Amino acid sequence: MLNRVILIGRLTKDPELRYTPAGVAVTTFTLAVDRPFSGQDGKKEVDFLNVVTWRALAESCANYLRKGRLTAVEGRIQVRNYKNNEGKRVYVTEVIADNVRFLESNRNEDGKDHSYDSKKDPFKEDRQPININDDDLPF
Repeated sequence: MLNRVILIGRLTKDPELRYTPAGVAVTTFTLAVDRPFSGQDGKKEVDFLNVVTWRALAESCANYLRKGRLTAVEGRIQVRNYKNNEGKRVYVTEVIADNVRFLESNRNEDGKDHSYDSKKDPFKEDRQPININDDDLPF
């Protein structure tokens, strides 16, 4: 049997990072994925898919993904259920991602790449040589 999915779409909002009581990072976000056809009214149809990432991948997604970024997700589909406050069974379908690719750089509206901002460089003003003792080197 095989449960594998590959999606390419845009984030609908910034990822939400949480930690389990055991301290494991988990990030959730929604990916908007175009369908390969248009509806009866001629408009493009879109699916909004919930994505979950865990551990180091979750922290990377929280740090580097933002609303609107084009992203590729590879993982598996999971369906879980629970009873809500009214006692009704609720089913949730989500993609558990084990691989996420950031398909665009961090560009703002001005078109410039802002993944590294020299204004935030903590060493920008410090142009002094660094004294390293031979005992500090691992080789």
